[in-house]
Amino acid sequence: MSLSDRHSQEEGAAATERQKVFDGHNDMLYQLWTRGDQKGQLFLSGEPSNPLSITHHKAQNGGLAGGLFAIFVPANKRPANNRPANKRPANRKIEGTRNLSQPEAFQYTLDMLAIADYLNDAHGHSFRICRNKSDIIKAEKEGAIAAVLHIEGAEAIGADLTEIEQLSSRGIRSIGPLWSRPNIFGQGVPFTYPGSPDQGSGLTANGKALVKECDAAGIMLDVSHLNEAGFWDIAKISNQPIIASHSNAHSLCPSPRNLTDRQLDAIAERGGLVGVCFATAYLREDGARDRDTSLDLILRQFDYLISRVGEDNVAFGSDFDGAVLPASLSDAAALPTLITAMQAYGFGAPLIAKLCWDNWLNKLA
Repeated sequence: MSLSDRHSQEEGAAATERQKVFDGHNDMLYQLWTRGDQKGQLFLSGEPSNPLSITHHKAQNGGLAGGLFAIFVPANKRPANNRPANKRPANRKIEGTRNLSQPEAFQYTLDMLAIADYLNDAHGHSFRICRNKSDIIKAEKEGAIAAVLHIEGAEAIGADLTEIEQLSSRGIRSIGPLWSRPNIFGQGVPFTYPGSPDQGSGLTANGKALVKECDAAGIMLDVSHLNEAGFWDIAKISNQPIIASHSNAHSLCPSPRNLTDRQLDAIAERGGLVGVCFATAYLREDGARDRDTSLDLILRQFDYLISRVGEDNVAFGSDFDGAVLPASLSDAAALPTLITAMQAYGFGAPLIAKLCWDNWLNKLA
């Protein structure tokens, strides 16, 4: 076990209990939806056996004060007990093979939005939908987790883009046009390892129109899961900073899901942001989905990305409730363990504050 992993969660909590975190990606709403938990009871529950990585109790214990809460539509609705295994092979088939109809995807999206709305309306002291930086700061001060709503894969949006206005009115502030499968907007990268993100063609005409519409609506665009040709299309068309909510450096882990140095340079030039993803498949040199993974690999990603895009453009992008993470960072309550490891690695308090909180808020202003 590495030095960083020897720190217990209790030691980390004592040292960093006041460090607040804004995280760039989680799949909590998806997990509630797969369980038919329309009132978010699992999020509200403080039971130690709670299967979710993010609950109000765990968030409070770990300092998780806010994040991008993803709405992900699967090709096949998974059973409630389908959680990531402790180990999975580096290469796996893209989830779902049937074509997902736009009306079906839109309904699934509305279902997950309804869960977020219920939590916001009935339990606003614990969960608050936020649309901007001031909303986030207010929610954090009042003890609620600040939830910025995000769509991961735009299958819910039709070619005429009319759904964007409705989704924006419901609180959607960020859209990732692609997940790791093709849709009418372009192509996502496959779950192959090792591999380059330069697989497939760029955005379709629909995809380019989506980028322009999101720019006009003030909706942030997320390039995580997008292939490299699509990345460059967004860089050319969009006027916004380039945001990768949960991706790592391809130079350290050659997964197609990670970003090449050339992509990182473009993000730096545009004043964008990379959220460091804790998923072991995007950390390990062997690409394995294995919980027996050292936190040192996360620290290496932070260090490299800071050197490449700058300390103002790197943040957290955990993928809680959506991927196989290191055992020592399995849920939000364990975040102090990582922060303690960052301190031991040599990151000072001002830098840690940027990585944990300030950088995401500055991009969401």
